[in-house]
Formats: sequence, C-alpha cells, structure tokens
Amino acid sequence: MEEIEVMSEIHLGCPPPAATNEPFLSRFIFSFPSNDHSSLDNDGDLLLPRRNYSSPSFTVTIQHSITSNLRHVGLQVWKAQLVLSEFVLHKICTSSEFHGIVSLELGAGTGLLGILLARVAKAVFLTDHGDAILANCAKNLDMNSSLFHPHTVVNVRELNWMSDWPIEDNRGDCRDPENFCWSKQDFEQVKCASFIFAADVIYSDDLTIALFSMLRRVMSFGCDKVLYLGLEKRYNFSLDDLKVVANGYTCFRSYVKEDGTGEQEKRSFVGKRVDVTQIPQYLKGYDRGEDVELWEIRYVL
Repeated sequence: MEEIEVMSEIHLGCPPPAATNEPFLSRFIFSFPSNDHSSLDNDGDLLLPRRNYSSPSFTVTIQHSITSNLRHVGLQVWKAQLVLSEFVLHKICTSSEFHGIVSLELGAGTGLLGILLARVAKAVFLTDHGDAILANCAKNLDMNSSLFHPHTVVNVRELNWMSDWPIEDNRGDCRDPENFCWSKQDFEQVKCASFIFAADVIYSDDLTIALFSMLRRVMSFGCDKVLYLGLEKRYNFSLDDLKVVANGYTCFRSYVKEDGTGEQEKRSFVGKRVDVTQIPQYLKGYDRGEDVELWEIRYVL
C-alpha cells in the first residue's frame, strides 16, 4: 500500500515534472480582501465604498512533489493545510493571539503554515518524519526567509510519532542542526509552546492512534497548549459496512469529545469546530469544498 501513488487535488493542472521525482515550484499568492462594507455619513447618506483592486498581497514559493507514495505525502500540499494556513493568517491580521508565541507543528510537510507563523511568532518548530520531507521543508523555509520577522527563530526537527518523545531525562545536546535533531534548548522552548498545529494528518488509523498518543505527552508537557487541527474527510467504500464511510474521521472522533456535549472528563481531548465559512479565502484558485474541518482542541488533565 505504501507504494501506491497519490496526488493532492491542489496539484491538478500542474504540468508533469520533466523527470521522475523532480520537485515542482508553486507560488501561492495570499491577497488581503478589501473592506467593502457600506456605511453612512454624518447626514445619513449612503457612502459607497471604493473597491481596492490592488489589495496588498504576498507570495509564498513552495517546492513540492506533484505525486508521491503514502510514506511521502508530506512532499505535497494538501487542502486542509491551505485552510488552516488561511485561518492562521486571519488570526494574524485580526488579533495578536499568535504574536510572540512559541509554536509546534506536527506533520509540517512542505512548511507552508510555518512560513506564515514565522511572520509574527517568537519561535516556530516544524516537525515531520523522514529525511526527504525534512530536507524539502528546510528548503522551503530558506526560499521564503525574507517573509519572516527578523527576530523569529524557525527550526525543522525530526519527530516520529511512534517514539517516546519527549523524554526529559534522555535529552542529547544536538550540535548539528542539519541533522534535524533536538537540543536541550529546543526542549526548553517547546515546554513554552502555547499552540500546536497539524493539518492533513488524519488518513490512517495507525497514524491517528500514534498522533493522539504523542499529543497526550506533548500537551502534558510544560504550559497549557491549544491544538488547531485541520482535516479533510476522506471517504471509501467499506466491505464490512457495505457503504461509503470516512474511517479516518471516525477514528479521529473517537478521541475528541465535542465541547458542550457533557461534563469534561480528566485526561481527555475536548474540541470545538471552527466555522470555516467565517474565514476569508486569502488564497484564490482552489475550492475548499464541504469536507474540510478545523478543530480547536484542548487536553483536560
């Protein structure tokens, strides 16, 4: 199964690479919508807004694969990553909630979300598994470093959800950041991470189980943490159920109790859905569809 080639619909229309496995460059243009709300003047007359056809924008250049096997899906850009990125950008534009934070992203993939966070955060840790994905993420950070806040520290680190990380009494002092390993200073900073982000990490039951096992440890580590998770429901025909089901989503919901549906139990994940329709679409050229969800999740200790 791991050798089956898959393709994100975000890459539909991209020309095929000149050579097998050759990376492709896409330019994602984030445009800020103009304020078109009508208002009244002092005499009560209607003021017609002037449309701003040259609204401010910026471009993020991402190196990615157009197709990949399941082990290397982090080399592609996926829909929920774009929606979560727009959510983060909207927060940055409308509040100071993410300004000066330390953040941790699980399954960072191409690094698109981290590039946006690096515009305002104090420190950003982008984590994934596998040398090819980590190296590609680091390349994208390097290509877009001019967008970062000058004092932001951005790190790419290896994190296998099947591991026992973090283990405080077994922390090595990594002196070669190109190996994507963790230093003692990294662990101290991650303790202070108030926000965790993850997108398009819900597609395999085994990985979902490993993800929530990791989240239990990380969200019990240091200060209180909030997880913002973006996912896309993926449907398959089930021979067991003889109907189309979203098995990955079902596994995810078995871990997260929706806020307001009952008394919160200790050591449980409690979440609430973010209304995606209230997030402006800063990135044109793709269809969000109806199967993308964003969740704000806390771990009740």
